[in-house]
Amino acid sequence: MIIATLTYKVSTEDLDHHIDAHREWLTAGIESGHLLAAGRKVPRTGGMLLVRGELDEVKAWAATDPFAVRGLADYDFTEVAVTLTADGLAGLK
Repeated sequence: MIIATLTYKVSTEDLDHHIDAHREWLTAGIESGHLLAAGRKVPRTGGMLLVRGELDEVKAWAATDPFAVRGLADYDFTEVAVTLTADGLAGLK
């Protein structure tokens, strides 16, 4: 399991010009089964992705995010070995 955090490098106004392409990329990630969850940081300074896969593969996938392609965000990756989950989340292990 990989937790990817994004930190925006541009204003939210500039970012919003590319939000539709980013959301399409996120939807494709959900449909492929790699992306499990995504959301904005509060306050809106970046985002978080919960991704299934090996670290190198997740980094390569994240590099295709329109935000990454256009240099709008920095990405940080943390690999986690999930050992305990709440009911209904056993698939995260």
